[in-house]
Amino acid sequence: MKARKVKEGIDWMGAVDWDRRLFDSLIPLPDGTSYNAYLIQGSEKTVLVDTVDPSMVDVLLFQLESVPNIDYVIAHHAEQDHSGSLPHVLEKYKNARVLTTPKGKGMLVDHLLIPEERFITVDDGETLSLGDKTLEFIYTPWVHWPETMVTYLREDQILFTCDFFGSHLATTDLYVTDEGRVYEAAKRYYAEIMMPFRKIIQKNLEKIQDLEIDLIAPSHGPIYDRPAFIIDAYRDWVSEIPRNVVVLPYISMHGSTAKMVEYLVSALAEKGVTVHQFDLAVTDIGKLAITLVDAATIVIGTPTVHVGPHPNVFYAAYLANALRPKLKFASIIGSYGWSSKAIEQIAGLIPNLQVEILEPVLCKGFPREADFKALDNLAATIAEKHKEHNLT
Repeated sequence: MKARKVKEGIDWMGAVDWDRRLFDSLIPLPDGTSYNAYLIQGSEKTVLVDTVDPSMVDVLLFQLESVPNIDYVIAHHAEQDHSGSLPHVLEKYKNARVLTTPKGKGMLVDHLLIPEERFITVDDGETLSLGDKTLEFIYTPWVHWPETMVTYLREDQILFTCDFFGSHLATTDLYVTDEGRVYEAAKRYYAEIMMPFRKIIQKNLEKIQDLEIDLIAPSHGPIYDRPAFIIDAYRDWVSEIPRNVVVLPYISMHGSTAKMVEYLVSALAEKGVTVHQFDLAVTDIGKLAITLVDAATIVIGTPTVHVGPHPNVFYAAYLANALRPKLKFASIIGSYGWSSKAIEQIAGLIPNLQVEILEPVLCKGFPREADFKALDNLAATIAEKHKEHNLT
């Protein structure tokens, strides 16, 4: 794809990766992604904002063929989908220097073996004049690595945010045209990589709240020409207040756990609680992560395998613990044949969640009347807990 004009002297560059379906050998990409770079040409200096994944360096170099000189390359984030083509750009532009945070410099030296003399480190709040354009660098640590920052172009009121506010979405749209589609993609993106740093992101949102922003230009997905759309969404996602939602990841081997899940979901629905049910044998973990953003309660369903939970449940519990959503409550339901330590083992997997554990329900064999009664009690307890917290 050719470079595309954003404003006078500012062009989108980068690559749209239509076919990529997995990121970091972990994160599903159902809609592909993009690697956005931006060229800013001031009256005195020229800056390239980020680069692209090394798999698509040829696209970026093609776009740069008519650019005779670059003075600086801003490296907001050292992860290689943004920085991986830096060595190629620096080889083409022998005098270009990399602008990054001190931590970013160390990571880029370690990961890409770029010589230290090619770097200029910037302070939080430092500015750089390009002649008729002024850049301001703002540290935004842990979105989603410790070295990350954003750049504000004062005269054009553009905030270049790299991963912050990004969305894994392959599209020919330069700007957001379908807010519903972008909202889901951005929420998935937040859930999968930003949510563990929710409280730090709250502070980063405060750092940019007084800026006059006309455009937000992330390094994944389309540009936001209505910045309030994504800023307001992030404020909601990072807030401390969950919703009247239960997430229920489970797996069943012979039908007993599945029957319990079916019964509990119905009981919760009757009490006005929204439930998201996920069979871990077929679940897209991104969808599971999205629902955890708003949920107040997680109920994990598992059969017993060699006294403990099913391996897929280990994975789901580990994932929830790593993502640190704003859950308030948790419980466990499931079945066993002769003995089980599933409750103790699952509880040991989720120390980061800091949730209140509600009375689990394990049945021996297929669930009977007493087990269904216990599930009714669990549903009533969840509904009452949500009501006490005024969750909607």
